[in-house]
Amino acid sequence: MMRRRAPLLLLNSVSAFSKPRTPKPIPPALHFSYFRPIPCPLPPNRGRLGFATGGGAPDYSKEVDEINFKFAEAREEIEAAMESKETIYFNEEAECAREAVKTVLDLFEELLARLPNNDRTALQRSMGLKIEQLKAELKQLDD
Repeated sequence: MMRRRAPLLLLNSVSAFSKPRTPKPIPPALHFSYFRPIPCPLPPNRGRLGFATGGGAPDYSKEVDEINFKFAEAREEIEAAMESKETIYFNEEAECAREAVKTVLDLFEELLARLPNNDRTALQRSMGLKIEQLKAELKQLDD
């Protein structure tokens, strides 16, 4: 049977009258164990999705972040249009959703066209399913 601990407030009030406790010394081997840097297998200049291989190679992470931001906005627009189905506002909401999805698709296609082959396949592998999901959600809206 487990013993129940006293509430923290009670412990604090009792310990206020007792002798202050000194913390246990930490063994030297464990002292900085939480602060040691973990070696990273990637070079420090490498971009988030592996676009920049170091040195002077361009980094496309800003464009990927913008696409992700626009993707979230497009999903919100689709959700708003789905909620307004069978109301007088549906056509306006659906048009906004279509424009938002078109913006995401255009940005994604432009970035794919500018990337070298290896980076293009990495981007398609990492974001391709999200883009297909967005297309499917838009198709559901149109049905």
